[in-house]
Amino acid sequence: MNPNFANRVTNFFVNYFTLTSDLVPQSEAEEAIREGVSFRGTNILILIIAILIASLGLNTNSTAVIIGAMLISPLMGPIIGLGLGVGVHDFDLIKRCMRNLVMAAGFSVLASTIFFLISPVNENHSELLARTSPTIYDVLIGFFGGAAGIIGLGSKNKGNVIPGVAIATALMPPLCTAGYGIATWQLNYFFGASYLFLINSIYIAFATFIGVKLFKYKGESVTDNSRAKKVRKVVYTLAVLTMLPSIWLTYTMLQENKFIMNADRFVEKECSFPSTQVLSMDAYKKNGERYIRIALMGKVLPADSLNSALSSRLGFYNLNGTKLIIVQGDAVNTGSSVASSASEIYQLAQATITRQQSEIDSLREIAQDAAASRSIAMTISPELKVLFPQVEDIAITHPIFAAVDSATLDTVNVALVRFSSRMPLQQTEKFKEYLKARLSLDNVSIVEVGSGILDKNKKIQ
Repeated sequence: MNPNFANRVTNFFVNYFTLTSDLVPQSEAEEAIREGVSFRGTNILILIIAILIASLGLNTNSTAVIIGAMLISPLMGPIIGLGLGVGVHDFDLIKRCMRNLVMAAGFSVLASTIFFLISPVNENHSELLARTSPTIYDVLIGFFGGAAGIIGLGSKNKGNVIPGVAIATALMPPLCTAGYGIATWQLNYFFGASYLFLINSIYIAFATFIGVKLFKYKGESVTDNSRAKKVRKVVYTLAVLTMLPSIWLTYTMLQENKFIMNADRFVEKECSFPSTQVLSMDAYKKNGERYIRIALMGKVLPADSLNSALSSRLGFYNLNGTKLIIVQGDAVNTGSSVASSASEIYQLAQATITRQQSEIDSLREIAQDAAASRSIAMTISPELKVLFPQVEDIAITHPIFAAVDSATLDTVNVALVRFSSRMPLQQTEKFKEYLKARLSLDNVSIVEVGSGILDKNKKIQ
């Protein structure tokens, strides 16, 4: 490789990603971080108010309210201060941040618990549920959020970094969800949300610690180097130990999503029946077993044969060992275990009504054509008595002819006529032109019939 080209590429990236010219002095950055560490007076009141706002947002499942509470909350201060303290060996700052963070988290959980104890609505909305199953993605969000935070605090152009980090890392909702778990005595909510808050806090602080090292902030003179090494070792150990459960939860989540996707594909491909439709499908795990529950509507199929046929196909979709529960007939509409929703039933009914309405419109159009054919003869009869007195009876039809050789279909306009006396050829042509003009037809064939039957079968062109 050309050395000049390599140097140009290196200089390009150095010029665009260097931070030296944008960083504020260490003392200025430290002052900004240390100011946010304290939790006394207005800070603690603002925190409690933010917790109540976030609890209202979770209780009403309002994302906008939750985001507002995140922006108000001062929780980011002691967490970033903790990373700074570890990075510059300020053990007093570490103790103060730990104490303030524990106090802030405690007051937050207490306030949310009291709120949910007196709240008239205690439904576990989706925003609550999302705070109880942290994964490795939450670890990454916390780490990159902390990285953005320390870069923003250490640079001259801070912009909206800190508010954005507060929203992205979502420190408030887990604390509210933990309070909800205590208030409703659902400890799975409490432990799941507490773990998510712990992930966010540790990885924001860890990212801050790494940022402090990369910015080469000078630490305080440490007389006991072993203590500094011990603190760093604790930081690394906590980061790893906190990550491990999230990796397992992520693996479990991915396996569950894979199972649901395979189940959806199985039902879509294999459950297609002429007179029976899939009303709903539910794939779930219970007591370590995997189940697929399928509700069918329409013609009832033989249960044993259906279950055997479908079970034999499960292996093709990586669903070995999955148990099928097939509900059809009257069982679809009974019991509390019905998986179908009202909207699905409504959509199915609407589809049936639309199809039946289309058939009705088609039949109505056929009936209208037949009625029009009957009324045409009645309409032109008075005119025929004057213009063509030889015509005794007439019927206008539109039969469909099938070609024997090509099996193609063609609609032909036919006038069935009974004459009182033979009509001259010239008069017959005038009669034909009259019918074409009067009935707005491109062409018409005149067939002479006998008294009540087609005894002559004579076609006059």
